This record gives sequence, C-alpha cells and structure tokens, in this order.
Amino acid sequence: MATKYLFFTGGVVSSVGKGVTAAATGLLLKERGFKVAVQKLDPYINVDPGTMSPYQHGEVYVLDDGAETDLDLGHYERFIDIRLSRVSNFTTGQVYAETISKERRGDYLGGTIQVIPHITNEIKRRIGLVEKETGAEIVILEVGGTVGDIESQPFLEALRQLRNEVGRENCLFIHVTWLPTIGATGEIKTKPTQHSVAALRSIGISPNVIIARADQDVDKGLCEKIALFCDVEKDSVIPMKTAEVLYEVPLLLEKMGVGELMLKKLGLKSTRKPNMRPWKKLVEEVRTQKPTVKVALVGKYVELQDAYMSVREALKHAALANHVEVEIEWVHSADLEKDKGWDAIKKADAVLVPGGFGSRGVEGKILAARYARENNVPYLGLCLGMQVMCVEFARNVLDLEDANSSEFDRGTEHPVIDLMLDQRAITDMGGTMRLGLYPCLLQKGTKAATAYGVPKVDERHRHRFEFNNSYRERFKEHGMVFSGLSPDGKLVEIVELANHPYMVASQFHPEFLSRSMKPHPLFVGLLKAAKEKAKK
Repeated sequence: MATKYLFFTGGVVSSVGKGVTAAATGLLLKERGFKVAVQKLDPYINVDPGTMSPYQHGEVYVLDDGAETDLDLGHYERFIDIRLSRVSNFTTGQVYAETISKERRGDYLGGTIQVIPHITNEIKRRIGLVEKETGAEIVILEVGGTVGDIESQPFLEALRQLRNEVGRENCLFIHVTWLPTIGATGEIKTKPTQHSVAALRSIGISPNVIIARADQDVDKGLCEKIALFCDVEKDSVIPMKTAEVLYEVPLLLEKMGVGELMLKKLGLKSTRKPNMRPWKKLVEEVRTQKPTVKVALVGKYVELQDAYMSVREALKHAALANHVEVEIEWVHSADLEKDKGWDAIKKADAVLVPGGFGSRGVEGKILAARYARENNVPYLGLCLGMQVMCVEFARNVLDLEDANSSEFDRGTEHPVIDLMLDQRAITDMGGTMRLGLYPCLLQKGTKAATAYGVPKVDERHRHRFEFNNSYRERFKEHGMVFSGLSPDGKLVEIVELANHPYMVASQFHPEFLSRSMKPHPLFVGLLKAAKEKAKK
C-alpha cells in the first residue's frame, strides 16, 4: 500500500487548534488499525525551540532521542499514545542550515541555490524520512503558522510538489480555520475563511476538507455556504465548536464521521472498528463532580500557561486517577521574593515547582520549597524544582548559608548544584544539554519506588547542572534520601525527604511521559498526598 498523507494547514488566525485536531485525527486512524506517524513543520528560522523564550514559544517538548521540539508534539504523543523522534519536527532554520552546509561542501557543483528547487527539495527529503524511519501507512503533517505567512510559503510549495509526486489519490489537504463572531450581532462570519482558502488556492492547493472552528454552534447553512464559496463538498465541511474538555475532541470528530471521511477520501478500508469507550469514560470522569485539591504551581513564566503545557496536563491526568478535581493556582516565583502571592501557597494542598533557566525568580522557588518542607505540604519538583529543593535544604537544614547552584552564583562557597563534567567545555547554547531518555534505578522502600512499582525507569531529561556528589553524605545524614540514581550511581535523578508526607523531586521531566490513560506515577503520588492533606 502506498503511504497516505494528511496535510493540515491553518487559516485566519494562529493557535486555532490545528495541533489538537491533527492529533485527534491520528487517534481515529490508529483506532481503525492503521500505523500512524506525525510531523510538525515549523516555519521559524531558529534551528529549534530550545533557545527560544517560553514567552514567545511556550513549552519546549523533549523526545526520547533528545530532540527539542514544538509543544504540539506533546499533543500528538498524548492523544495517539506513540513515541516520536527528531524526524517528527523540523524548522526553516534546519532546512536552510542543511542547504547552506551542502553548498559550502560543493555538493551543488557551483549551481545557484534557490528556494525552488533546493529548499523545497530539502523539505521533501525531511518529510520522506518519517515514512522511512517509522514504516507508517499514514503520515500526518501539520504546517505551523497561518496560510499567507511569508515564512510558510516554501513549506506549502513543497507540499504542492509532493502531492504531484506521490499522487493526488494519496494526499488529503485539511484546512483548519476560524469562524469569528461579531459581538454586536452575534453573527458568525465566513468571509475570513473564504479569504484564507483563496490564499491557499493561489499557490496551487485546494483543500479537500475544511474544519471550521468556532466558539458556538455552527449551523448547516453556514457549512453549505463555506462549501459553495470554497469549492469543497458539503460533507467535507466539519463544524468544530470549542470543546469544554480537551479530550472530548476525538469523540466529537468521530461523532461527525471524520474518521470514515478520511478513509473514504484516501480510498482505504478499515481493518477494525474504533474503540472510543476509554475516551468516553475519561470525559465522563472529567465531568463528574469531585472534591477539589489546590496545587500552587510556582513558575517563572506563569503569564503564558502554554510554557507549562505538559505539567498542566500531567496534573489533570493524575487528578483523574485520584478521583479529584485539580485547581491550579499560578504563582509567579518572583512575586514570592517581594512577599506577594503567599496566600495562594498557604491555601494550597500541594506545591509544584517546574523547570526553568536563568536566575530570575529562583529565590522565590527556594522560598516555596522551604515553605513546603517546614509545613509538611506535599511537594513535587521538576528539574530546576529538584535543584532548588536541594539548595534550600543545604541552606536551612545543613546551615550552609551560602549554598547555591553555580548556574546562579559562580562564586558560591557551597555549589550543591554544579555544572555536569561533560558540559564544562561547551559554549554553544542550542542542543548541547543532557537531553532525552536516560535510565534511573530506584532505591527500595522509597516513595519514588513505591510510586513507580518497578526497580528501573527511563525518563526524559533537559539540563546542564546536577547535584554535586561531594555533598551527598552530608545530605543523607540529615534526612535527604537519594531515591533514584543513574545505573553507575554517579548522577542523582530523584531526591525525597524521609520525614515528610511527600516531598519528592526529579532531575528529569516526568511530565513528558504522562498520558491521559497512563498518568505519571510521581504526579499521581503528589495528588494522592494532596488529597489526604485536603481531607485533614
């Protein structure tokens, strides 16, 4: 069978829900017995999002092989329950870097390098890697940004060429667009969608399916109007009202026949009936009235919640497993340093300190860790959250007042967190950290081992600094437990306090492996402890 391709483009505005829609569509096709792979094409010129500000790009999502990728890959993995690799995301920056590198080596034999064919050929080559590496029967590609953006033109041109090379019968263009509502009249307008489709058609691409997103119900007449003006079949305009529950999106698409529509248009026959019962049960659980637990998320980028997308979702997964509702209180760590935001911390049933880079707001995170330790409040630290827990412990339990991470104070007398040995000669910022999946051995009888229920786990990392082993014995003597270590025993992966209800922190990022049907054990443990605290 020839590989089939679904190309997702976006119209009218960005952040219209392309990533979630593509992920949900992938789930419907996987449920029908097809091997699905996903790829995100990002038009920005950065090589990857690893060096970009979270305020500009949101979360950096790390894969098993250490690729720093777009947060939409988190949606793909969580919905479809697949493990992706670095071929699943590439950027304009990577395309140009590779093309220029080839030109410098003389690979083009002195030819003039142009967007067409050289840049578009490199884009097509990278798209071809997905099928080669995964053996997928259906490849879903999402083009970042919006039709009309100057940055995305080479990508769209490459897709137009690819359609002709693999055969039109093997390609499907799905345009996800936004239907705005005029506030004064309450009228839904289709004109922006018509314009975005016209822009798409002007470069030689006509969408086969239009998914019309809106904040309210879209009636049949509007869908027929879109079909008429955008030259698509009536049954190929899918109205998609904003879902109250994120994980309801696959159910809504299935209800509207999107799975069968894709197969019909691609000339495929399903090998099995989709089983959506687990998703229905999940949505029912979300909607069921449950007791609420409050989690104070103490971060540096809380103004943009997408910076903690996977953390937020992992908390929701763990809440469902504990049959509670989680209410996240977003606390800016820099505010705690100014004696603001403490009400949210004091009312919380648990404190979570996620990762981050740079010194801004770090002292606030250290204060949050101290509050959780001294008041027996359940605490989960992720990456930097683990490091600040160790710094706080050194300062206030070991009486090492000057203790710090050498990331924030190079001259500290007690660098309890220090630069990893293999990082010391590195000067480049991008893609040079300890990245990707690494094994961790759990110590028997610890909270971490109890949570996981297995002796060894593999988790995703993204850091440069580590716990300084010269302080390990002093920490142990005062009640710090090193419950997770690298197989050679040299790297501290998980720490916890022996005399605390739940104060656990990991050097890795457990949020990247949490799934709605398989919540991460460390988050489940946190919410279980928070639930018990709320009862008291």
